[in-house]
Amino acid sequence: MEQFITFATNNNMLSAAWVALVVAIIVITIRIQMSPIKQISTQELTFLMNREEGVALDIRSEKDFNTNHILDAVGLTNEKITKNGFASLEKHKENPIIVVCSAGISAVKVANDLHKAGFSRVSVLKGGMGAWTGANLPVTKR
Repeated sequence: MEQFITFATNNNMLSAAWVALVVAIIVITIRIQMSPIKQISTQELTFLMNREEGVALDIRSEKDFNTNHILDAVGLTNEKITKNGFASLEKHKENPIIVVCSAGISAVKVANDLHKAGFSRVSVLKGGMGAWTGANLPVTKR
């Protein structure tokens, strides 16, 4: 313990950086846990679609969506979302909506926008379409 204290006092900048990183990790972890938007697995997505009439909302480009997508997924690009909002999803407002992108990163913003628009059960597919195809789950082509 003495060596740690000696190191910390001799290397103020490095110690401050480590403390900042630890605090940032803790804050991000708490924000993820407290968020109304949950990241779900491919198995959970399948369960929601099969048993609770969930809707997979694919926000990838139209070209990527036409190449392959989850069975019965709804394709809605970011351009269409910007122009029309979520009008085409109004009939699914009470159903679970799982936002799918390429890697599970850009879907978080759309999921937050959906939640703000009054959609109560919004999730994000963890790992996105890459996780879905990586698990060798069925896809369809348009």
